[in-house]
Amino acid sequence: MKLPYWVRGDTNAFFGFGVNVLVNVLTLTGLCVGVIGMDPGDVFGVILPALGIALVLGNMYYTYLARRLAIKENRSDVTAMPYGPSVPHMFIVIFVIMLPIYLRTKDPIQAWTAGIAWAFIIGVIVLIGAFVGPYIRKYAPRAALLGTLAGISITFISMNPAGQMWKAAWIALPVFGLLLIGLLTDVKLPFNLPIGLVALLGGSAIGWIGGAMSVPDVTAAAKDIAFAFPHLKVDLLFDGLRDMAPLLATAIPLGVYNFTEAMTNVESAATAGDRYNLRSVLLADGGGAVIGSMLGSPFPPAVYVGHPGWKAAGGRTGYSMATGVVIALLCFFGMFGLLGTIFPTAAIVPILLYIGLLIGAQAFQATPRAHAAAVVAALIPNIASWATGQMDNVLSAAGTTAADVGIGTLAGAGVVYDGLKTLGSGAILAGLVLGAIVAFIIDKRFWHAAVFSGVGAVLTFVGLIHAEKVQWNADGQVSLGYLLLTVVCVLFALTRPAPREPDAEELALERLHEGGTEVAPREKTSAAA
Repeated sequence: MKLPYWVRGDTNAFFGFGVNVLVNVLTLTGLCVGVIGMDPGDVFGVILPALGIALVLGNMYYTYLARRLAIKENRSDVTAMPYGPSVPHMFIVIFVIMLPIYLRTKDPIQAWTAGIAWAFIIGVIVLIGAFVGPYIRKYAPRAALLGTLAGISITFISMNPAGQMWKAAWIALPVFGLLLIGLLTDVKLPFNLPIGLVALLGGSAIGWIGGAMSVPDVTAAAKDIAFAFPHLKVDLLFDGLRDMAPLLATAIPLGVYNFTEAMTNVESAATAGDRYNLRSVLLADGGGAVIGSMLGSPFPPAVYVGHPGWKAAGGRTGYSMATGVVIALLCFFGMFGLLGTIFPTAAIVPILLYIGLLIGAQAFQATPRAHAAAVVAALIPNIASWATGQMDNVLSAAGTTAADVGIGTLAGAGVVYDGLKTLGSGAILAGLVLGAIVAFIIDKRFWHAAVFSGVGAVLTFVGLIHAEKVQWNADGQVSLGYLLLTVVCVLFALTRPAPREPDAEELALERLHEGGTEVAPREKTSAAA
C-alpha cells in the first residue's frame, strides 16, 4: 500500500493542533517571564529551543508509529498521536516548584534549575511506567480510563480557555462557531478551505479591526527575533538535582499522572480505531522529558488529549510531523513573542474548548450505557482538583491562604475546601480508581471492585492519591474508608451473584472498539497493550 505523507485533512488537523501547541508555548513563555521573572534571553535562547528539539523529535517518532501501524494494518486512515508540552505540568512546575523557590530566594536561576531537575525526575518515572502502565490498561474498565481523561478535558483543558473566550466573546464565539461547523458537521467551506486556518485568520481579523491588537506591540516584539539552537545544560540539571528530595513529593505523583494520562490517551485512540502500543508511547514521553531537561527545559512534553478530534478533522500522519517541525522552528527563532502580538488569544483558545467537548462526549459514547455513572465518578476528582486550584489562586491573589482564612470559616460560607482538596489530590489516578470501582460494582464483579478498592487504600496510604505529598500514612481516614469499602465488596462477592450481562448495543460497541478493555463479564483483555 502506498501511504501518502500528506492528505487534505492533515491541513485542518495541522492548523488546529498547531494552534493548540502554539497557545501552550505562548502561555509557558509568559509564565516564565511574568511569574518567575526570568531573563527573556534565557527563555527565548535556552528553554524554547530545548522544548523545540523535544517536540520535533517526539512528533517525528509519533509520525513513524502511525505510518508503521497504517502499513501493518493496511489502512490509510491511521491518525498520529498528538504530542506537545504537558498543560497541567506547565502550571504545576511554575506555581508549585519554581515560584516558591523564586519567592524565597529572589533568584530565578535557582528556581529554573529546580524546575529542570523536576522535569528530569518526571521523565525517569514515566520511563519506569512504560513497563507498568500496560498492565493497568489491561485490567481497568474503559469507563474509568476515558472518564478520568474526560475530567481533565472538561476542567484543565476546557474551563480556562472558556473563561478567556467569554472575556472577548465578540472575537471568540465566531471562531468557535466556525470550528464546530467545520469539524462536527459535513458542511464544507468554499474551495474546501481548511477550517482551522480560516477560523484563526477570521478571528484575528475581527480582533485587529475591533482594536484589540496594537501595531507598536508587533514592532517591538519583532526586534527581539534572534536564532538560538539548543545545547546541553547538564550543569543546571545537576545543580537542581543536588536538592532532589523536596522535588520527589510532587514528581512521583505527577510522574504517575503522566503515564496514567498517556495510558488513557492510548485507550482513547484505540476507541477511535488506532491501537498503539502503550509502552512505545510511554518510552517516547519519558525520553522527551529527559532530553528536554538536559537541554534546559523544565516543561515535560507528553501525548496530548485529543487524538479522536484530530482524526475527526481528517488528520492522518502528516499533521504531527508538520506541527513538530513548525513549532521547533518558531522556538529556534524566538518568534513566540511576536506571534503573541499578532494573534488575539480569543482567536486561538476556542480550539481547546472544542477538544474538551469532543473528549467529554467520547467518554460517554464509547463506553457501555450502563457504565455512565462510572464515567461521572471518574470525572469528579478532576473537577475537585480544578475547583480547589481556583480557590487557592483567588486566596493567593488576596494575599492569604486557606489555612490563614481557616477551614471552619470557609465551611461556614458553604465551601467544603478540605474535603475537595483531599478528593482532588492525585486526581487522574483517583478518578481511574473510583471509576473502576463503580464500573465493576455495576457489573456485579465484586472481586474486581474489591481489588481496585484495596489499591485505592494503598495509593492513599503512601500519598499518591488524596494527599498533598508522598509520605507514609499520608491520609489514614481515607485509606480506612477504602479498606472498609473493600470489605463490603468482598462480602457481596462471597454471595456469588451472576455478573451483569451486556446487552446487544453493548456487545456491538465492544466489537466496534475491539482491542480496548472488555466491558462484558468475560475476561478478555486488550491486545494493544
